Amino acid sequence: MKTTTTKKPTSSGPIFQAGPKSRALFLEEQNHLAPGLQSFALFSQIAIKSGRGATLRDEDDREYLDFLAGIGVASLGYSHPEYVRVLSEQLSRITVGSFTSARRSSWVNRLASVAPKGLDRVMLYSSGAEAVEAAVRLAKSRTKKFELLGFWNGFHGKTGGVLGVLGDSFKHELGPLMPGLFSAPYPDSYRCPLKAQGEHDCAAHCLEFLRDLIRRTTTGALCGIIVEPVQGTAGNVIPAPGFLKGLRELSRELGCMLICDEMITGFGRTGRMWGCDHEGVVPDIMTIGKGMAGGFPVAGVVSTTEIASSKPWANPSGSSSSYGGNPFASAACDATLSIILEEKLVENSARVGAALLKRLSAMQDRFPWIGRVQGRGLMIGVDLVSDRKTKKPLAGNITRELFDEALKRGLLSMCYNSNIRINPPLVITMEEAMRGADIFEESLAATAKRHNHGT
Repeated sequence: MKTTTTKKPTSSGPIFQAGPKSRALFLEEQNHLAPGLQSFALFSQIAIKSGRGATLRDEDDREYLDFLAGIGVASLGYSHPEYVRVLSEQLSRITVGSFTSARRSSWVNRLASVAPKGLDRVMLYSSGAEAVEAAVRLAKSRTKKFELLGFWNGFHGKTGGVLGVLGDSFKHELGPLMPGLFSAPYPDSYRCPLKAQGEHDCAAHCLEFLRDLIRRTTTGALCGIIVEPVQGTAGNVIPAPGFLKGLRELSRELGCMLICDEMITGFGRTGRMWGCDHEGVVPDIMTIGKGMAGGFPVAGVVSTTEIASSKPWANPSGSSSSYGGNPFASAACDATLSIILEEKLVENSARVGAALLKRLSAMQDRFPWIGRVQGRGLMIGVDLVSDRKTKKPLAGNITRELFDEALKRGLLSMCYNSNIRINPPLVITMEEAMRGADIFEESLAATAKRHNHGT
């Protein structure tokens, strides 16, 4: 009797593979580069040769539309001619030192003109974590208290002084943590940590819980509450309405500093100059960085004259940094803010971001995997779920396939996790944004088809 066998499907190979030049450089670098590189660099294995506008080119001359911007760093995109001119000119003059420079003087005055009302003093640092640590020292100097409170799923850097307020498992196995650090629920209304129904209820419940937590777990020596106006690492999560205003009122009651971490949300990312502008909140202290210098590694602390005069922070060398505010960094800051204002990139962020948000939201009808789309300006989050009722995050192997599908089609994005973050350069055009949305939709369709997921 004749028997039949069913052939197993043959593998079609990897969805995306870096070109030979990129891969050779990647492997060469891996010989001595320490582990722990950012996921998108490890997963893609591409080696970038150049960039222009919102487009990157790798060593194999493949082009990628950038929906990542170095996680919000490349606000001006790549090779902006005015940015290149200013930095090239500064490079030929002087790059280091803490002395006054024309560019630093220009920038601090320009910043004061667009900062939230009353925040007219700034000190510069070399990294976001360094700036956050400095902001905490300022809060301690001002209040003479020592405890700090952050929020679940928050992220403020990887240094020891703030590791304890990181609201996720990142800090596991990195103890012991600094004492006096606390964490409270952040009102993500899609997955309200206190199971409240509705946005306003979620904010109210989280604020009420926060009051109880402070009363029961702290020693009453809270120097500051640090919060992201939109949580970036958590997936570009917007807090429920009224939460930031509630924190503003609570911090005044407690006599502590409200620290808004605008590292990602500042300089037009959310369609306003500052993330806190959306609720009309003026913090006591603000940390800034990432997009403020078009990619140059510089960050800052901004506050009022009165608060910034607090000692020991205000003592000579008390708040300074060897690299922060050097002439080269200041030139990058001044050029970037000047371009943001002159080219109306805050307005472009609001306009293009609104159109992109609308386009992505429309995809929910086609793809049951899309549980939520939210965003402000060019800071958009897409939650992928395996089931809309349970809101269970989509499996990592599927989102990794989505990342590869997008790369294959020429889109670089942070879609390898279920909480997708879309942060393109502020210079991105409407046409480029819609093309990126097309690629994302095609990639999602291809991934869904592979898993027999109905659309």
